[in-house]
Amino acid sequence: MLKSNILKQIDDLKTLLSLLNPDQIEKAALKIIQALENGNTIFFAGNGGSAADAQHLAAEFVGRFLRARNGLPAIALTTDTSALTAIANDFGYDQVFSRQLDALGKSGDVFVGISTSGNSKNVITAIEIAKQKQIQVIAFTGNKGGNMAELADIHLNIPTPVTARIQECHILMGHIICDLADEHFAS
Repeated sequence: MLKSNILKQIDDLKTLLSLLNPDQIEKAALKIIQALENGNTIFFAGNGGSAADAQHLAAEFVGRFLRARNGLPAIALTTDTSALTAIANDFGYDQVFSRQLDALGKSGDVFVGISTSGNSKNVITAIEIAKQKQIQVIAFTGNKGGNMAELADIHLNIPTPVTARIQECHILMGHIICDLADEHFAS
């Protein structure tokens, strides 16, 4: 029974991977590379497992992914507990990412919002600030994309309601983008 469940999950993941849109992933990578070439910053945000993915991907840019290269400016808006708790206390949890993006972001930056539902209010509020500040928005979503699907400049969606499968595909897409950025900046 355990083995058949594992095989079903692997088959489900293979099916989802076959649905990934390589052109959209490349478009996202090029948008990030262009922003970095222009001296801009990549901001990441999400909640729960998506917060961990935001931190993971930001670290891949600042440190390195696979190749030796200079560090690239990326910030996970999920990591400053003093800012998160102060903003949540003073303005509400819906503002924890938007206040930081408003303070730190500028035109030409890129905001990567990660939400398995596509409906995380605090990520959507950050997207709204990004739009006001002419910050490009890349959305990593799942299921049907939620409200973020319509707000993003580039939408990378994993069409399943299963959170674990969405997150597995999100990190794969993020790693592909990191690899393309590494290739560009290491050469």
